[in-house]
Amino acid sequence: MRSLCFIVLFFITQSAVAAQTKPNILFILSDDAGYADFGYQGSNVMQTPNIDQLAQQGMVFNQAYVSAATCGPSRAGILTGRYQQKFGFEENNVPGYMAEGGLTGDEMGLPLSEKTLGNYLQEQNYTTGIIGKWHQGNADRYHPTKRGFDYFYGFRGGARSYFAFSNENPVSREEDRLEHGFGEYQESPLYLTDALANDAIEFIRTERDNPFFLFLSFNAVHSPMEAREEDLALFPTLEGKRRTLAAMTIAMDRAIGRVLEALDNEGLRDSTLVVYSNDNGGPSDDNASDNTPLAGTKANHLEGGIRVPFIARWPGIIKPASQYEYPISMLDLLPTFYQAAGGDTNAIHEKDGVSLLPYMTGKNDSRPHPTLYWKKENRAAIRDGDWKLLRYPDRPAELYWLPDDISEQNNLAHQKPEKVRELYQKLFAWELTLDRPHWQLKRQYEGDAMKRMDRYRIPGN
Repeated sequence: MRSLCFIVLFFITQSAVAAQTKPNILFILSDDAGYADFGYQGSNVMQTPNIDQLAQQGMVFNQAYVSAATCGPSRAGILTGRYQQKFGFEENNVPGYMAEGGLTGDEMGLPLSEKTLGNYLQEQNYTTGIIGKWHQGNADRYHPTKRGFDYFYGFRGGARSYFAFSNENPVSREEDRLEHGFGEYQESPLYLTDALANDAIEFIRTERDNPFFLFLSFNAVHSPMEAREEDLALFPTLEGKRRTLAAMTIAMDRAIGRVLEALDNEGLRDSTLVVYSNDNGGPSDDNASDNTPLAGTKANHLEGGIRVPFIARWPGIIKPASQYEYPISMLDLLPTFYQAAGGDTNAIHEKDGVSLLPYMTGKNDSRPHPTLYWKKENRAAIRDGDWKLLRYPDRPAELYWLPDDISEQNNLAHQKPEKVRELYQKLFAWELTLDRPHWQLKRQYEGDAMKRMDRYRIPGN
């Protein structure tokens, strides 16, 4: 009897270990949210109780960076774990309504030569799904179900109405249509944020007995600025876009809460790694988002364009209510998820990210990234340790010491010419490893980007 009990206990223990090495993975990404527009980030305006609770249950990363300051390139970096400039996906969205030269229109997309996060997790016997915004190419060859995802519900483009298309709300671009599967168009009568959450909940219920990876890719709170009347009514003291943003934000938070509750209801909370983040800085002029205390906005390389909220929860693995202070990159998600799934990160092709698991668990107390890089045509930035250099097309470079100047207001370039020269050289050495851009932004938009940067050069403006 004792031997039998030991054998049973052995197999129970082994099953628990196996379950830990094959967690479910839920990655939730919001779109164009402001750095300060969350309760856990200090907002007294935005109501985000579910995201705030997630922060208490997991680890908050205070210096998380995207690899690009705009949606499409940022997502290309996430999906590949590589600087997207290395395969020509420079900081311009696809399709190229704002592009000229090189590939245009539906020819643009995540190159087929690139292996995605979905591909890697399929190799680990995961069922993979993406729900929401794709934004990696409209042509059928770029479709999520041909790029490593078993399941797709969402739209191929970068932004669309939150309400169903109809004669009163006509669709202007084919890629804005909601698809269920491959090319099956079916508009939901629900507010889109709710429809995406409902589908995510159904995916979790369906796949509960198998390891799954779900990328819940909200388009909230990206424009158009559209909210439900009942959510607008919750913010009577706000006006204009700020009121609409608050309503869109609480709708997204409520949706996230329902998805997390589904994990609890299915008994999957303890066996699921959950990561929440945002795809780039908030475009304050477009959706009234607030990036305080960071300067800048979406589409530039000031901290407000590239530093984003980031939370990770994995019960029993990640310490609750903890914080991580060193810089990380969204390029780290692919190796992190791959290692959590039991994969060997050495098998990842030309990765620029690193697995965060040793850092999340305290097994490694060094910096994950000594140096990080950003580039969009002539504009570029480098963060080396705690020094940051920004290069511009129309003015001298700027240098900041971030520990004392998170808002990038004290330019030290004139005081530290040797450091400027050193970082310039390191940045150029990295640029020599990049592919030529496969498409380019129309010049007028580069000028507009500089004007936007100057307009929001002081945090809170």
